[in-house]
Amino acid sequence: MLKLLRPAVTRVLTPLGRALARMGVTPDMVTAAGTLGTVVAALVFYPRGQLAAGTLVITFFVFADLLDGVLARLGGGRGSRWGAFLDSSLDRLGDAAIFSGLAIHFALERRPVLACVALFCLVAGALVSYVKARAEGLGFNCDVGLVERPERLVGALVPAFLDGLGVPYVLAAGLWLLALGSAVTVVQRVLHVRRQALAPAASTPSADRESDER
Repeated sequence: MLKLLRPAVTRVLTPLGRALARMGVTPDMVTAAGTLGTVVAALVFYPRGQLAAGTLVITFFVFADLLDGVLARLGGGRGSRWGAFLDSSLDRLGDAAIFSGLAIHFALERRPVLACVALFCLVAGALVSYVKARAEGLGFNCDVGLVERPERLVGALVPAFLDGLGVPYVLAAGLWLLALGSAVTVVQRVLHVRRQALAPAASTPSADRESDER
């Protein structure tokens, strides 16, 4: 749903993208820097309980996920297949760091239930992405789902920021909702692919074919 905002954000970032392109900055550099910044911020700030500060830093680096795409388009899309692979792979690393940081935070605060919920969000988010990548690798359409990566990021970062400002219960509620939404999305995608696979005109692609996460 939130991906509908991407065109507007892209227009805002285009002038910055042009400036970086003139400086010789490549999309891969931006992707790597964004992921590194996200991982470091999540694993340094969150375990120490600095949720508001950590979220601000992470949000800054998350915008690199949009800026690398702007740079790729300004460069005529050169290396776009490699860039898409790298971007999707590093996205999983960044997401894992965010939810791992939250899980460590809750574990250190002796809140094991919420630590487990954060880890469930990590696993469910990875599964949401894998189901789509595997389905598309087998030739099926899988462009459905209640909670995609933008929703997962907003659902984790906004409550974490508010919790860091002292707003009670919002982070716990946000993680529970995110866990439920991610589980629903996995089921939605599995059922969507199953309907296509069992349709009379469906082809029977090889079960051995591998696909990359996106």
